[in-house]
Amino acid sequence: MSTPVAPTPVAPTPVTGGSFLLQEADPAGIFTPEDFSDEQRQIADTTADFAANEILPAAAEIEAKNFDVTCALLRKAGELGLMAVDVPEEYGGLAMDKVTSAIIADRMSVLGSFSVAFSAHTGIGTLPLVWYGTPAQKTKYLPRLASGAWLSSYALSEATSGSDAMNMSARAVRDGDHYVLNGEKMWITNAGFSNLFTIFAKIADPADPDPSKTRMSAFLVERTTPGLSIGPEEHKLGIRGASTCPVILNDCRVPVENLLGEAGKGHHIAFNILNIGRFKLGAACVGGARNSLANAVSYAKERRAFGKAIAEFGLIQQKISDSATRIYVGESMAYRTIGAIDAALEAIPEAQANDSREIQKRIEEFAVECSILKVWGSEMLDAVVDHTLQIYAGYGYVEEYPAERAYRDSRINRIFEGTNEINRLIITGFLMKRALSGQLPLLAAIKDLMDELMSPPSFSGTEDNDDPLAREVQMLANAKKLALFAAGSASQKYMNGLGEQQEIMGALADIICEVYAFDSALARARKLAASASPHAQLAAQMTQLYAVSAFHIIEVAARQVIAAVAEGDMLRTQLAIFRRLVKHEPADTVALSRAVAKAVIDHGRYTMA
Repeated sequence: MSTPVAPTPVAPTPVTGGSFLLQEADPAGIFTPEDFSDEQRQIADTTADFAANEILPAAAEIEAKNFDVTCALLRKAGELGLMAVDVPEEYGGLAMDKVTSAIIADRMSVLGSFSVAFSAHTGIGTLPLVWYGTPAQKTKYLPRLASGAWLSSYALSEATSGSDAMNMSARAVRDGDHYVLNGEKMWITNAGFSNLFTIFAKIADPADPDPSKTRMSAFLVERTTPGLSIGPEEHKLGIRGASTCPVILNDCRVPVENLLGEAGKGHHIAFNILNIGRFKLGAACVGGARNSLANAVSYAKERRAFGKAIAEFGLIQQKISDSATRIYVGESMAYRTIGAIDAALEAIPEAQANDSREIQKRIEEFAVECSILKVWGSEMLDAVVDHTLQIYAGYGYVEEYPAERAYRDSRINRIFEGTNEINRLIITGFLMKRALSGQLPLLAAIKDLMDELMSPPSFSGTEDNDDPLAREVQMLANAKKLALFAAGSASQKYMNGLGEQQEIMGALADIICEVYAFDSALARARKLAASASPHAQLAAQMTQLYAVSAFHIIEVAARQVIAAVAEGDMLRTQLAIFRRLVKHEPADTVALSRAVAKAVIDHGRYTMA
């Protein structure tokens, strides 16, 4: 593997989850793709080469559900060490950081079906055992999972309890030195070929059938366990080459030593593991979008109409620039978040370095950011593959071309790892919970802002006219004020009942997502400018372009919240404040779009990677 020249790695500054709403990001303290170490760049190259030379040539076989091919490729990924990143060294793993894990998920994402199989195995399939397994369980299973000799699945969902996991029907009853499991799990990724399943069921007392007294627990169940059977493959809209089957438990006898974690504490396993799944999904969406844009640019440069390549047309360039800008923003958010998680994990005292509870606590600190990556990333990918299909036009609707498959494959990401609706509720709800508990000084910030906004406006100029991003700095400051203003108004109206107002919670989540996206893009652009990077101008242009989109979404969502929580004189007062905060000078998005598109088209791909 070649070793490109890379900058000295930067240690991200430890931060509090959710603090992006309350303070200005320090560009020097955030982690960006430009901070990848030599080793991380080598792993990125190795993964990208594997994806291009092994996965894509086998795409037809994978899509045809030839699972022998899929399993052989997964084992080959294991031989390269790509399956072992999150596994401790003493169990055959590499025990690398979360940024490296995300890089692999990102670069692996050239084919949705394989990416899903890989991520399900290395993430939700393996990590429950890494975090909660006993030494005996880890010794028995982790070396096989790290090498790809065995493949894994995570079985939580049921037909009637997808998002409402605590309402599951699967039951486990203790019978001597076994638990007897009964029930059916649905939509289980990798089920057609997995060797090991993490299955969730509620432990029931046979002497007390009261369902309210059952306790969710997790079990490690081998494929050959009597009573476990696999239903037929689902025929899906997208990710057609990924195995998705029901898992049926009919008096399935599982040894008591295969209980994972503590009895009755399965919900901790189920929900904590999803934070990792969400940030990896966000990174994978960035990789999928990058690959889709490369296809779009290649086609646009070759396809001719009216005597010239369609890449020369303004409306095609607009789609290319919008795609590249979204990828830049998604990349900035993903690696900022995962770098912050790594910083939090590195700060764990040595005596607690292997304490799974402490590790989970440090990762849970960024639960809001992980949900943002999942929501924003999946919707970003949908936008990019839609642009790609439109650039291909009629050919994009034909299976022979890559745009059609990417378009279908993308849709599942808004359902995976908790639907985007559930994650929007998590984003707002978790922030408010942290505010009420005093972990995040959100309520104090809202009060200070309300006092400021009720005072006469100040017209003193604070802009730095020499800063090409001065307008965006001010827009972001006002966007954060709009977020706090909307959250404060909603909290004042509904108080403890805010959680029941899902439309308001969703609108607040949209504001929070866009603030984080805008904040991450701007911080990265300013960091690149400070380092005199050759990419600095392009990063600034993409940040300026995205600022317009982000601010529009924030403005619409904030107006929706204000209109729902106020009326009469109060509404008029709040709208006057709202108008103060949304006022800004418009950017020339036509010129910005053309500049970004030219850079991408000239290079034939997204140029920041």
